[in-house]
Amino acid sequence: MSWQNQLSDLVYSTDKGKIIPEKVQTITPSDGFAKVRRETKGRKGKGVMVISGLGINTKELKDLASKLKKSCGTGGSVVGETIEIQGDKREAIQKLLEKSGYKVKFIGG
Repeated sequence: MSWQNQLSDLVYSTDKGKIIPEKVQTITPSDGFAKVRRETKGRKGKGVMVISGLGINTKELKDLASKLKKSCGTGGSVVGETIEIQGDKREAIQKLLEKSGYKVKFIGG
């Protein structure tokens, strides 16, 4: 076998830039309830409200997180398929989620 046949795979090209395989996003389907729970684990005692079970894609999740942060007046982030909102803002979160068409279920204490 000649060395030219061994080097036939594309290693680097200036034509298209970096060659990155596309990631396929899988979304866990919703059961109709937005689950809201309070977590303090791993946050030095500071509580956050974690919202899961929405069943929407990442862009819509980030938009909803932005609305929640603005209405609660706090910070937060999107982690995987969940939204984390700083502080204990259950009533404000419930109002906005119900206004957006979700049924809200509180989990835990």
